[in-house]
Amino acid sequence: MSERVHPAGDSPSTSGNRTQAPEKPVPPPGAYVIQVPKDQIYRYPPQEKSGRHQTGRKPRRNCCCRCLCWTIGLLLLLVILAAATVAILYLIFRPKIPEYSVESLSIKGFNFNFSSDQTSLTFSPEIDVSVRAENPNGKIGIYYEKGSSVSVFYSDLELCNGVLPVFYQGTKNVTVFRTALTGEGVLLTGALHGTLAAQQRKGEIPLELDLRVPVKVKFGAVKTWTITVKVRCGLTVNKLAEDSRIISKTCKVKVDV
Repeated sequence: MSERVHPAGDSPSTSGNRTQAPEKPVPPPGAYVIQVPKDQIYRYPPQEKSGRHQTGRKPRRNCCCRCLCWTIGLLLLLVILAAATVAILYLIFRPKIPEYSVESLSIKGFNFNFSSDQTSLTFSPEIDVSVRAENPNGKIGIYYEKGSSVSVFYSDLELCNGVLPVFYQGTKNVTVFRTALTGEGVLLTGALHGTLAAQQRKGEIPLELDLRVPVKVKFGAVKTWTITVKVRCGLTVNKLAEDSRIISKTCKVKVDV
């Protein structure tokens, strides 16, 4: 319904005591006013749709998380399987560490003619050593591989060194192997020579034998990776000569898996 517009000269107060409503603003020419009920006004864009633009990278992140979880789970499964395999092998074969001991030493090349005007002495000793190796396992064989080393020390001074033979030691087997150790240009100071000469007269000379040998263990038809066996023996001999005799000995064995 159109609304009457009064002329500018007419005053609304002349039309009696009636109170008229304030006039609505007239839109400028060429403009249109559309009134929409308040309950039909919608938000644009909807909140759930606008959220997609903010979280557009979530699928890729979830994929990475799933891959990481699968990787961790696979590693845990491999660790559990390896532990179960080792436990089963241990229960079946009951592995025991091999036992080692030094049977004899034949020493040559030591010179005790140390003159008073000398402060040091250079010599080249030779030691033939016999080592006893016992495999106490009834179902396990031992392969002694290349790359072994045997050294004899006196007071942290290396006297000579050598290697062990390569061989296979069967189950419940005891093998005594003899190896020749040589040293060249060993420097013996005057103070150390005096101590050694005093121990020689007393008949108690402490020596140390270090043995390192790579081995492979055979469980039935399966051969393991290379394992390093380390043996350290503390020895006391009565003299540094070819007919020397071992007075006391203690050996410790360590297996480096």
